[in-house]
Order: sequence, then C-alpha cells, then structure tokens
Amino acid sequence: MKKLRLILGDQLNSKHSWFSKTDKNTIYCIFEMRQETDYVTHHIQKIVGFFAAMRNFANELEKENHQVIYFTINDTKNTQSLTDNLLLLIKEQQIEELEYLAPDEYRLDKQLNDFANTLSIPTHVYSTEHFYTEREELANFFKGKKQFLMENFYRNMRKKHQILMVNEQPEGGKWNYDASNRKKWKGDVLIPTEINFDNDVSDILDDVKKAGVKYIGKINAKYFEYPISRKQSVAQLHYFCKHLLIHFGDYQDAMHTDKIYLFHSRISFAMNTKMISPKEIVAYVLETYRQRESEIDISQVEGFIRQILGWREYMRGMYWHLMPTYKKENFLSNTNKLPDFFWTGNTKMNCLKNAIHNSLDNGYAHHIQRLMVTGNFALLAQVNPDEIDAWYLGIYVDALEWVQLPNTRGMSQFADGGKIATKPYVSSGSYISKMSNYCDSCAYKKAKKFEEDACPFNALYWNFLEEKQAQLSSNFRMKMMYSVLHKMSSTDRIKIKEKAAHILENIDAY
Repeated sequence: MKKLRLILGDQLNSKHSWFSKTDKNTIYCIFEMRQETDYVTHHIQKIVGFFAAMRNFANELEKENHQVIYFTINDTKNTQSLTDNLLLLIKEQQIEELEYLAPDEYRLDKQLNDFANTLSIPTHVYSTEHFYTEREELANFFKGKKQFLMENFYRNMRKKHQILMVNEQPEGGKWNYDASNRKKWKGDVLIPTEINFDNDVSDILDDVKKAGVKYIGKINAKYFEYPISRKQSVAQLHYFCKHLLIHFGDYQDAMHTDKIYLFHSRISFAMNTKMISPKEIVAYVLETYRQRESEIDISQVEGFIRQILGWREYMRGMYWHLMPTYKKENFLSNTNKLPDFFWTGNTKMNCLKNAIHNSLDNGYAHHIQRLMVTGNFALLAQVNPDEIDAWYLGIYVDALEWVQLPNTRGMSQFADGGKIATKPYVSSGSYISKMSNYCDSCAYKKAKKFEEDACPFNALYWNFLEEKQAQLSSNFRMKMMYSVLHKMSSTDRIKIKEKAAHILENIDAY
C-alpha cells in the first residue's frame, strides 16, 4: 500500500522506529504553515528555529534514502492548512493509507482526528516515542485522589524508572533538594563562555518576511544560537554537563542583570522539538554525575532531573487530563489588559525590564523569571489569563501549548483554583531582591509600600490579597499572609489600595 506519514514541527525524532528502515511505498511529509505561525503572534526566533530544525530534519531523512515531501512557507502548493495539505498529497500521490504521530497539542489532535474521520482510506496513529509517560498515565495515577501533587507523581517516576534510587530509597536520603536550590548568584562563581552554534538562518528569515508573517522580538539571522539539528542538540547537552551541571542546582532560581542564562542548560527547545529525548538527557546527566561524583553534589543533579522527569512529565499529564475546559479556567475572575510594556520592555521596574528584554531579545527566560517576575506581576495586576497565555505561548522558543498552558494558567496564574499549584505564586518585591540584583539599580524602592517611589509589586501584592480574600483566605498556605494583612492599620490598608489603584490605572507609566 502507498503510505503517507505526517511529521509535525515538534516531532523531529530521528531515533523513532519509523525511520529504522526505508520503504519505497512510504512518503514522509512536513509542512511550514501559516496555520502554525499565526494562531498567536510568535517570536521570530521561535518561527525561524522551528523552520530551521524542520528543514534540517527533512534533509537528514533524505540522506537516509527516505522519501520526503516538504512544503516551505512560500511553496506554491502550500495551502497553509494542515488538513488541506494532507488532502492534496493524498490525491496527488494516490495515497492508500495515512499515518501520523500523536500530536502533543489538543487543537492538532482534534484537527487530525476529525480529518481522519472524513477519509475513505485507513488512518493509524502512533506514539512519538519521546516521553517517559503515556498521555493517560498521570490521570490513572491520581485516579480517586482530590489533589494532584507533583511531588507524589515525581517520587513514583523515580521508583518506576529507578533514577537516583538505592534499594527503593532516594539516593542521598532525600527525594527533593529544592531547599538547596535557591542561592543568589553574586558573580563569585565563574560561568564558562556560553555555547553558541552561530547558525546562518538568513534564508529562512527572508522566507518568513516574504510570507508576511507577523512576529515579535529580535533575531541575528547570521548567528542563530539555538541548536537546530540532532548533532547540535547533543552538543548542547554535553556542554551543559561538562561546564554547568556542577552549579545548576545551586543557582537555578537566581537572576542577574549581567547574565541571561547563568547555569541553565538551554536544552528545552531541542527537547520540545524532540531532536533529543528526555531519557537521553537524564541518562547523560547521571553518567556525568557518576564520573564526577566527588566533584558534583547530588543536589545539582536531582534539581535538574526533577525538572524533566518530574515537572515536564507532570505538566504534560495534567494538560491531557484537564483539557479542553482547562483553557477557559479563570478562578480569580481576572479581566485586566496585559500592559503594553510586555511587548516592548519599556518599564522603569528593573526586574520586568530585564526579564522582558531577555524574552524579546532571545526568546528566552528561565522558570523563575517567568514565574516570579513576569507571571507574578501579571497575576498581581489581575490580567486576563487568556492574554497571558497568548504572550507566553508566543514569546518563548520552547513554548508549546501542552507545556505552556498548565505552567501559565495553573502554576503562574492560579486560574485553575489550585489543581496544579497549592497556592498562588505571588510575592512582593522582597522575593525578587532575595534572588537577584534587579532591585539594586531600580528606580523604585523595594522596602516602600505606597510612597511615590515604592516598588509597585508591594502595593499590588497586598491589594491582590485584599481583593481576592473570598477565593484565597481559606487556603492553608495563605493563612500567614492574611494574618499579616489583617494586622495592618486601616490607614496603611487604605493607602495601599489607593496606590494599587493608581498603578493599575497608569500601569504603562510605571
């Protein structure tokens, strides 16, 4: 039978069993499409990075003698629709069977499932052979339970896959070294020169511009820094393990004006496009640890593995467990507009200025910048989670809805009422000062609440607690902060409310 196999832009897994042998009756198809560039406004580095990786992948398949049909964004045959492109090829190539890998995004899964139901030829769906878990595994694990605690899931994953385990007990005596992973970087620990691949993606940028795709952010098309091939993805992993793993855990939450990446791996784009697998990454990290056990503390290794084996798999499981209604959750009834400075970085708040400029310049911000700077501020400003979702999904090169949505709407914005996070991740300026040097050169004073030069986070924080008492005061993890709020004088509470109102009314002037 003549067979057509679809590969999506985030399914670039050269180790997949599909490619173990060639077949003259099998055609692989990959499409660059306006359907995918336009559903939110994306960072130019995200668009170009995906297209570059897709083109490299197609070339590698052809070198291995697989038949490939590839539509570039400006291909004259390209309908810019996934299903229309498939229908065109089914007719043109006289295809008798369609196969595809299970999409990781709900909208694509539904689109392809609905399309398959309209076809007269048989269709088959296969695993991407990428994740540790299957889609429904997390839902089955938590079946009958009221809470979906990531820590319980993570421990089960450690046991199941025998990672950092000794006789069914956690190696080192602890399941979690999170308390050791909160050091502030002060410049005393040196960071090696960052690995850059300097890929020339000028031709792809020209294609994107010619197509008229709307985008945000900056790019140096002569020196694109992200890995765009399997070989580069492996090099990124090896660099991280050789130079950065030794300090990753200590400084994974740290932020600094002089350093964009600190000790982070920058492997998420390669992993989320499936050029490299989480199992391969974890295995190499463990191999490095075993070879340098006297040099690398277990807290550095566990802190990294927890992000992949625990958090990443947990978020994917929660996404499939809670969709499609999850995308409309708004537990706190937040409706405000996202400030304009999220698209420009033009703000006097130094933490936001740095985090947003990093995002616009590099399509990157690490998890604490996303959670406790931009996400924290958006929640305190009571922004509509729909707007926040669109911003996070578009601006980061590694953002795909399966991982972005539960992180943003759940962990960051508490819009799900606590399905993922047990409390809202909000803070005043004190946390940002604790983990960074952002406050040192800021126009606002972190210790002030309602004066003209007071840090806006402070008034917004206490105002948020005041306004959301009905939803949050019964949360056991919020009781201490509500106790502090209720001990404030009525005069201070009025001043805070007035200051917060002024900030929200004039937010783009701050």
